[in-house]
Amino acid sequence: MFDTLPMPPLSEWQALLAVQAGAAATLTGLVFVAVSINLARIVDTPGLSGRAAETILHFLQVFFVCTATLIPRQTMAALAVEILAVALLSWTMQVTTQIRYAKSRAGHPLVWLIIRIAQTQLASVPFIVAALFLLLGWPAGLFWLVPGFVFSFVAGVANAWVLLIEIVR
Repeated sequence: MFDTLPMPPLSEWQALLAVQAGAAATLTGLVFVAVSINLARIVDTPGLSGRAAETILHFLQVFFVCTATLIPRQTMAALAVEILAVALLSWTMQVTTQIRYAKSRAGHPLVWLIIRIAQTQLASVPFIVAALFLLLGWPAGLFWLVPGFVFSFVAGVANAWVLLIEIVR
């Protein structure tokens, strides 16, 4: 039933989605530069290579969700599956790096791990909620993308700060 429901017109969303995708792509590139500047320190410090990966994933999930949403004439179910796949893949990869970090965080405060876990949940869960609402045929689920964008950017920028600035202290 839901696989044939067309998406409502997304013309009002196009500017927001295009800006989010552009910002996410730009920030992804800047993270690659930050990582290359501090590569030796990142590789030598337990948990930071995982944090770099999490940072890139925060930005890429925004980019891919926006890109999927901008595909014209797809059904709500197709969009829901695309968003769900991006969010679950990003979430799974981030949780995997956090589990590795939790096992090897020798001497690092527990609060560092808690912050990383909270960032991942706040960034990915809104996309999952949006996808589930769309699967149920509720186009208002699109509004759940906005907190996903905001929390992904906040988490990504906070992590980028650690990779670029805090690492040299």
